[in-house]
Order: sequence, then C-alpha cells, then structure tokens
Amino acid sequence: MTHSASTGPTVYGWRASGNCYKLQLLLDMLGRPYRWIDTVTTAGATRTPEFLALNPNGKVPLLVLEDGRRLAESNAILCYLAEGTPYLPDDAWDRARTLQWLFFEQYSHEPCIAVARFIARWLPADHERQAELPRLRERGAVALDVMEDHLAREGWFSGGAFGIADIALFAYTHCASEAGFELPRWPGVAAWLERVRAQPGFSPMIA
Repeated sequence: MTHSASTGPTVYGWRASGNCYKLQLLLDMLGRPYRWIDTVTTAGATRTPEFLALNPNGKVPLLVLEDGRRLAESNAILCYLAEGTPYLPDDAWDRARTLQWLFFEQYSHEPCIAVARFIARWLPADHERQAELPRLRERGAVALDVMEDHLAREGWFSGGAFGIADIALFAYTHCASEAGFELPRWPGVAAWLERVRAQPGFSPMIA
C-alpha cells in the first residue's frame, strides 16, 4: 500500500529496489504511518545537491525522523525501526544470530543477486556489464545454498522466529528470478518465501 500520512518518519526510496522495499515491508507489517518520497536511482535522483545534502553517500533508502535525524543503510534502519518489537529479539544470542544474517545479506547475498538483477533488468543487452552475470549467478547460487542449508533445520533467519533478517533476505530473494535464478532449485527457500508472504501486514513490492 502507498502511505502519504503526515505523521511518522519519511522514507526516501526507489520502489523497485530491494533495499528500499525492506523498509516498506517492515513499516507496513508494524502498521506505522510513514511518508514515502520516490527517489529513483536510475533517474539520478540520489545525485542531486539536495539529496546529497541529506545523505552524502548518495544512496537510498534514507530514513528521516520527524525531528530531522537521518539514518542510512537499509539493515541499520531495520534494526532501528524494529527495536522493541517482536521483529528484533531481546535475547542477546538470538539478536546476534539475526545480525549474522543481516551481515550475510549485505556481504554475500545482495552483492550477487541484487547486482545481477540490476544488470539483467535495467542495462541494455549489449552493455559490457552483462559479462558479469555468469559469475554473479554462480556466487548468488552459493548464497541461496547457504540459506537452503539453514532452512533444513530452522524455519526463520531471525533467531528462531520471523523478523528483520527474514525481511532483509526476502527483499531480493523473492525477485531473484529476474536475475536469472530458478528458485524451484531451492525448495526450502521457496517454501520460506511463501511463509513470509503469509505474515500479517505483508505488502508486495511496488515495481
């Protein structure tokens, strides 16, 4: 759903970005009001002087609180928004396991699957970066293998229950077919995707 409430935080984000979708999904599941400002990366919206004044790193998503404080990096924002909710465990061990998967998502998963999706979906067929796809798909398959292995023992990635690590990993896994990954190859991952979609407050990516 699209929110335009005047209360709550403001999210600068690109709807088609998995990193931005993470915030939409968590905020919708929490039922919190927020304002979304479309900031399309491919149209140069993150490189304007106005946006760079908000986030010198020139990336989305960006969370701006009502008091003006700003927070970048999607998984850091997830941790902040989920504090004090069931989506982030209180137990130190379960919280560390959640963080383990958040770091995995940004280091081993997103750089392969999200980048492959970007190249396959947004760059021309004759673009030189198309040559990166075989290696990205090879590495992305390894990340999905790691997820499949975990899901053979546990149902979720956030310390034994559904939480922000699941949201983070869902964001680019659910659309991995756009990057050339055949998800039926990972039946545990496919079943987990359906469990995420069944969560209360779930909202789909607005492409």
